[in-house]
Amino acid sequence: MLIAWTTVATRAEAERLATDSVARGLAACVQIDGPIVSHYGWQGRAERAEEFRLCFKCRPTQLAALEAQVLAGHPYDSPEWLVVRAEHVGEKYLSWAEANSTFPPFRQSQPLR
Repeated sequence: MLIAWTTVATRAEAERLATDSVARGLAACVQIDGPIVSHYGWQGRAERAEEFRLCFKCRPTQLAALEAQVLAGHPYDSPEWLVVRAEHVGEKYLSWAEANSTFPPFRQSQPLR
């Protein structure tokens, strides 16, 4: 299992990214923390901002698609995107995560012509 983080400026942006990621089956769970206070350098100046941190839990097979989805919808010019591998994951949680983070099955309602 992988854990990925990003931050955004508003709760609404955080909710949108979290909801989209789970609805698409790219993350089993997304937690939103905040507001948090971030201190960082930007364009030669020291900055301070309140942000909302998202913590995504995903399987390695979902990572590329999750990253593409999050970064495509991210409001920042240079978004934070950090990913680490979980050293240990409880068996029951991992089973639940695997069942809840798969791409939705392709459903064909009409035969292709």
